[in-house]
Amino acid sequence: MEKSCTLLVHFDKGTPTLANDIKEALEGNDVHAKVDAMKKAVMLLLNGETIPQLFITIVRYVLPSEDHTIQKLLLLYLEIIEKTDARGRVMPEMILICQNLRNNLQHPNEYIRGVTLRFLCRLNETEIIEPLIPSVLSNLEHRHPFVRRNAILAVMSIYNLPQGDLLLADAPETIEKALSTEQDPSAKRNAFLMLFTCAQDRAVNYLFTHIDRISDWGEQLQMVVLELIRKVCRTNRGEKGKYIKIIISLLNMPSTAVIYECAGTLVSLSSAPTAIRAAANTYCQLLLSQSDNNVKLIVLDRLNELKTSHRDLMVDMIMDVLRALSSPNLDIRRKTTDIALELITPKNIDEVVLTLKKEVVKTQSGELEKNGEYRQMLVQAIHSCAIKFPEVASTVVHLLMDFLGDSNVASAMDVVVFVREIIETNAKLRVSIITRLLDTFYQIRAARVCSCALWIIGEYCLSLSEVESGIVTIEQCLGDLPFYTDIEEGDSTEASKPSHTVSSRRPAILADGTYATQSAASETALSLPTIVQGSLASTGNLRSLILTGDFFLGAVVACTLTKLILRLEEVQPTKSEVNKASIQALLTLVSMLQLGESSFLPHPIDNDSRDRIVLCIRLLCNTGDEIRKIWLQSCRQSFVKMLADKQFRETEEIKAKAQISHAQPDDLIGFYHLKSRKGMSQLELEDEVQDDLKRATGEFTKDGDDANKLNRILQLTGFSDPVYAEAYVTVHHYDIVLDVTVINRTKETLQNLCLELATMGDLKLVERPQNYTLAPESSKQIRANIKVSSTETGVIFGNIVYETSNVMERTVVVLNDIHIDIMDYISPASCADVAFRTKWAEFEWENKVAVNTVIQDEKDFLNHIIKSTNMKCLTPPSALEGECGFLAANLYAKSVFGEDALVNFSIEKQADGKLSGYIRIRSKTQGIALSLGDKITLKQKGGA
Repeated sequence: MEKSCTLLVHFDKGTPTLANDIKEALEGNDVHAKVDAMKKAVMLLLNGETIPQLFITIVRYVLPSEDHTIQKLLLLYLEIIEKTDARGRVMPEMILICQNLRNNLQHPNEYIRGVTLRFLCRLNETEIIEPLIPSVLSNLEHRHPFVRRNAILAVMSIYNLPQGDLLLADAPETIEKALSTEQDPSAKRNAFLMLFTCAQDRAVNYLFTHIDRISDWGEQLQMVVLELIRKVCRTNRGEKGKYIKIIISLLNMPSTAVIYECAGTLVSLSSAPTAIRAAANTYCQLLLSQSDNNVKLIVLDRLNELKTSHRDLMVDMIMDVLRALSSPNLDIRRKTTDIALELITPKNIDEVVLTLKKEVVKTQSGELEKNGEYRQMLVQAIHSCAIKFPEVASTVVHLLMDFLGDSNVASAMDVVVFVREIIETNAKLRVSIITRLLDTFYQIRAARVCSCALWIIGEYCLSLSEVESGIVTIEQCLGDLPFYTDIEEGDSTEASKPSHTVSSRRPAILADGTYATQSAASETALSLPTIVQGSLASTGNLRSLILTGDFFLGAVVACTLTKLILRLEEVQPTKSEVNKASIQALLTLVSMLQLGESSFLPHPIDNDSRDRIVLCIRLLCNTGDEIRKIWLQSCRQSFVKMLADKQFRETEEIKAKAQISHAQPDDLIGFYHLKSRKGMSQLELEDEVQDDLKRATGEFTKDGDDANKLNRILQLTGFSDPVYAEAYVTVHHYDIVLDVTVINRTKETLQNLCLELATMGDLKLVERPQNYTLAPESSKQIRANIKVSSTETGVIFGNIVYETSNVMERTVVVLNDIHIDIMDYISPASCADVAFRTKWAEFEWENKVAVNTVIQDEKDFLNHIIKSTNMKCLTPPSALEGECGFLAANLYAKSVFGEDALVNFSIEKQADGKLSGYIRIRSKTQGIALSLGDKITLKQKGGA
């Protein structure tokens, strides 16, 4: 048996105290010195030291002490020391402590009696306990409740010993009598727990005898009652009807712990709609009444579980769940919106969207520091609602467009993406959205948001007035042309004034964002009033962004102007007006090229943007029908196809999440209408119906994955070693459990056999190794618990050490290393494209793996990597279609520790048929990037 101790104290064994020093301190009369000496003795024993010579000293000098601290330390010492010899018999000197324990059990001080009774709960030696039983029983009637409650626990632990029913044959009857007269809540709880553990029938009988007084019992006793109900109903499901009535009566208790346990018990025992609604109401009540954020998160987890299994019933609770948005905690708000979005229906969509709109308006106050993130979350939630129910888009789209100029770029980007999708899917809103977008375009300050808004203007401005307004808006935001002025020395009369100008020609940025030489800047600074700086906001947002060198945005402006001019040719009957607009657009594009090729910017225009702008200039000069069709129709068609692919992927994900269960051909189906309903309550009738439905659909059927279990068995030693060992590895979130089977293959008894383990990486052993004795050709199951703190690949290594009677030296068998696989901690997850790119830019750890594989097909290699790394491909299937010799895809996964794993997959097929390229991994922490890289390097060569 493993040794147990209730005291775990860190102690540095670097300089162990000598036993003689402890012995001298114990023999003295100084109480403080005795306390320190006892603490040191306990710490040495806990760290594996054996100091048997102290036992007699402690019996002589410590047992008689009346000091409470010394008595408590003495009990800890007696708990730790070995009380049996190698054959399992109690050592003779242990009899010396029996008299002391008996005296403590009859001590006039109730504290001494209580701690001694608590000590007896941890004794397993019947030879020591047997003489103390009369004293233990006498304490059941002690006047102080502290003594009585510990006496009940001592009786329970003695009765649970292997020979306890012989030592205390009438213990259940004795405790039942004590329970009937007991008034202390804690003592009553302990007594009922003893009956529940040792005599369940008596506990059930007591429960139904006092069923009318359950509401008056204390919180602790009510919790044990719920545990009893769960245990009874698991063994006999036919009787759960009468117990569910008790649970529902306890739902009205003032104790939050009791009603939380009641709700959990109801859900585990019953599927009746009445029971599920009662549990859901209880959780919602706790969600609003509790101030602790951790409690709210736990309750939201329970509601999420109910949503998964009883969605139809949870739909009615959606507004109660949304009240949790009043919490300032972002995690609580995120979980709340996630639950609510999966419960929306045509009946409640209006209420949900109205609530979300109110929350969006609240974020404008700016009181909370994370308002931007919360607003982004709300925008995404409203976006989801509008996609599922397009009719609500009209009520929210104009409100959200006020946030296009939001300082939080991510939030503004979500808004403009939402607007782009709504304007395509909801044609009735096109005119109003375009009008509002043109009115608010000047407020946009982020280049990415401007790019998307410009695309919307270029694609959806269809009427004459809209096209003209779109061109005017863009020209106003670009400002006056050209974008910069280059004033040569001597070209201006003002340049000759030394008092106002500087002869240097270094470029400078003016107050309105334009570039000029230093001389022009100096003169302008003298001639213009200071109010120019204040009018910067009135200058074009596009101008200020392009002057910072963002020529990608300049290329988007060029494309938008080109589309608007092409559409103007179709809707404008007056040729002169079209020519005028075309000339102005050409002037704008040429000015951008001139700015990009000037020496005033630190970086010239990139080739891609330059080519794009040049293409637009050529199109404006000479346009064919095919080119016009591509620019005015094909872009929109590609966008519609992208939306269709997105909708298809979301539908497939919903289907994949749905539980697929099948009933076996020979499963029993009970017909509800043919059953006897005599004496059954409405709740029991509902439960019968739900059970029949589950049985018919196969929900009760669960097949164990035996093959997967076999794959987790690792051989630790060789077949020729004297000790054979293998381990079954179980990974559950933050815990790793090693179930090690050790087999003695020799004809000798192995003594002091110890499984010594050590870890490398973010792994930590929880327990110290124990020594065992292994008979010839016998086996032993040893369990080791390991804590995990990150997804960094860890290694567990060690050895088995043992002694035999023939050889005095210890024998060591080295074990194979156990590598903890990162695949146990990461799971496929979804991530929006915008969020993926944001995380890719933020994360600092990157691992670049070169492709080296025998697989020659790009898609087969991608599927092999997805399967090997347990990740999800974010790139839609339509983007992977075709045979072009190149393939690029994004993969994403999330760990149980909340870490993100981002993978960019980019490969090319060479002329010889081999694949080349790189797989880039990014994460916020180093561990997951390195571990995933090692996994890909190991797995990429294989074709299976």
